Amino acid sequence: MSSEYLSVKETSEILGYSEQYVRKLLKRGDLSGETIGNRWIVASESANEYHCKKHIQDSLVRDRARTTSNQPTLKALSFFSGCMGLDLGLEREGIEVLLACEVDTAARKTIETNRPDIALIGDLRNYSANEIREKAGLSEKEDIDVIVGGPPCQAFSSAGKRQGFNDERGNVFLTFIDLIIELRPKFAVLENVRGLLSAPLTHRPHEMRGGNYPPLSQAEQRGGALLYITRQLKEAGYSVSFNLYNAANFGSPQQRERVVIICSRDGKKLPYLIPTHSQKGLYELPKWRTLQEALEGLPKDGHRFVKFPQKRLKYYRLLKPGQYWRDLPVELHQEALGASYHAGGGKTGFYRRLAWDRPSPTLVTHPAMPATDLAHPEEDRPLSIQEYKRIQEFPDNWIIEGSLLDQYRQVGNAVPCSLGRAIGRLLVNHLNGIEPKVFKDFPYSRYLKTDDISWELDVLEKSDSISVKQLCLF
Repeated sequence: MSSEYLSVKETSEILGYSEQYVRKLLKRGDLSGETIGNRWIVASESANEYHCKKHIQDSLVRDRARTTSNQPTLKALSFFSGCMGLDLGLEREGIEVLLACEVDTAARKTIETNRPDIALIGDLRNYSANEIREKAGLSEKEDIDVIVGGPPCQAFSSAGKRQGFNDERGNVFLTFIDLIIELRPKFAVLENVRGLLSAPLTHRPHEMRGGNYPPLSQAEQRGGALLYITRQLKEAGYSVSFNLYNAANFGSPQQRERVVIICSRDGKKLPYLIPTHSQKGLYELPKWRTLQEALEGLPKDGHRFVKFPQKRLKYYRLLKPGQYWRDLPVELHQEALGASYHAGGGKTGFYRRLAWDRPSPTLVTHPAMPATDLAHPEEDRPLSIQEYKRIQEFPDNWIIEGSLLDQYRQVGNAVPCSLGRAIGRLLVNHLNGIEPKVFKDFPYSRYLKTDDISWELDVLEKSDSISVKQLCLF
């Protein structure tokens, strides 16, 4: 977890509260921080998460059944739907979402506003498979073509504690797998962060590792969570194919890497997603889409955005498009970064202005946090919510509900529509018997051994090696 800290003043500017109220939240324990001398400093993750946890009671959206009776040709159920980026991609390929499942208050309002006719439910653990069918307007015998979902990724993210299935959110993931197996759709699609590739099935705290403790068990080894998930699905008769995909390779104007697992009930293993773009025009594909292309035609007025703290603007005014803190005058480096100057890593997110001629970096849930800044290429501000929507490829008329921070969080967490469309296209082609075009050795991401075949060989090989070492200890 990042150790970045904010002053009370910076926190008040980011959250839109008075400094006095921020101190009150710190004293109550609602925000995480500590005192240095007679002043508070606030953990940046806590400032971001505080707003995410708020629930606006007067805007609660009730669960509901689907209000239309027509049955489309291809039917999907969506879980952990967020503001429906993945779902919009499927729809563009002719797969219609009948039901959305979401617990976040603002995201539920977004779904209600934009798709008032579909079914909407909350915590999936509160519904049986038959109740879900009923809400979606499906009989017990009707086939479900696709179930899609991106279970909460914080349990597996390398930016967090990585509790895996020990985390309540990780347990929801297992419930989702059970639901897929019970509902038996033709296809199941699971999307998650790269950290899922290395997450263990059982998490052992780092302070309980080392020479004074027993060696890690098989369940505590890297990759155990994904190995468990895929074996559950295979035992239920599904084929499993997965890889780590950079959304830029499918037409998104954003470099965003996500694991996508695709399962087929017919047992035939599906190929990897078919790229439509490549970084340098490999395989005669168009080059990656740029930020400038994404924002083309967007009105210059009416943008809504959070503000950078005043002291940071001094440094942004010295940077050009595509530059970051290392491009400041050398004598300002330590002054600009403060305590973070001595931290490890490249710190590429500090004072980062986006480049016009490249895709955006991965959008985060708040564009003005110190270590993950997403500044406009030329204007002295973070990206606006309108620009966020364009980068994630939402239609301009797609309404994102909630406060400004609610909106950033929803769009920042979304699946790029182009990636959703690539998934939908693969499924439709498989159903229609269309052979996919193969791009041999295509660089789907910047990492190696992320496809299901090489990943499993790597995980099992390391697991066997560790088992041998464990045996040698006795």
